[in-house]
Amino acid sequence: MDVPAVLNVLPPQMRDPVLFAIPFFLLLLAIEGTAARKLEHLDESGRPGAGAYLARDSWASISMGLVSILTMGTWKFLALLGYAALYAYVAPWHLPATKWYTWVIAILGVDVLFYAYHRTAHRVRLIWATHQAHHSSQYFNFATALRQKWNNSGEILVWIPLPLLGIPPWMVFVSFSISLVYQFWIHTERIGTLWRPFEFVFNTPSHHRVHHGMDQQYLDRNYGGILIIWDRLFGSFAPERFRPHYGLTKPVETFNIWKLQTREYVAIGRDVRAARGLRDKLGYVFGPPGWQPADDRTATAPAVSP
Repeated sequence: MDVPAVLNVLPPQMRDPVLFAIPFFLLLLAIEGTAARKLEHLDESGRPGAGAYLARDSWASISMGLVSILTMGTWKFLALLGYAALYAYVAPWHLPATKWYTWVIAILGVDVLFYAYHRTAHRVRLIWATHQAHHSSQYFNFATALRQKWNNSGEILVWIPLPLLGIPPWMVFVSFSISLVYQFWIHTERIGTLWRPFEFVFNTPSHHRVHHGMDQQYLDRNYGGILIIWDRLFGSFAPERFRPHYGLTKPVETFNIWKLQTREYVAIGRDVRAARGLRDKLGYVFGPPGWQPADDRTATAPAVSP
């Protein structure tokens, strides 16, 4: 029995577009992989070449994606209970699911809230601990798009305004799934820059390559999901000037998916235990990634010539 046939037993509101899109994800993975000249190709600098795949890296990404389908389903089920209560008893009105403007509000609402959450995830270490797994690959291809986190609690919380605005809970979930499906195709080096008006409004492979870059010029840029206009409006946009170096600023030397998902939580716990006071402990948890106490920053700062 194929996936669509299995999903037919579910109510229409619970049929996740991400599940329908899986066969297309796999097809695009196969096409992109075939287009790569070598499976484990490196360029002259010793880093992964454009469009390259590394078998172990790709399997780690795909495995994390498969687990994320289960974990995301669990988070969505828990959220559905809370969203339904907010929608039924707190929302001042109920927007009709049959109207086009409700879909526009839902998709735009999910997209701007995704931008806010995504930007926060790069600036608050506790949330970064969840998100960093997606950035841990030194390769940028369709397999990297599947390298998803397993803890969706932050997104579940950030969506709360939507059922409060009267958007049916199932529409919130479908809108986010539409966002995820859209973001799959922008994880590639095989597509260059597109028509300039499209590049101005929408997130594209060029914009998202910047987001995955570990180069200083690219750090903490281009957080958008479907639309890049949020980055342009709120000052976090950067154009692609050169091919990025991908991955974390401190490379991860493992393909173990459990370690990839939990390593930053472990590091936070280690730093908190070693911290001297409450302020420093809170800094390690809620400060930006790489935060250090003032004394440590002073001690490690390079000397400045007079």
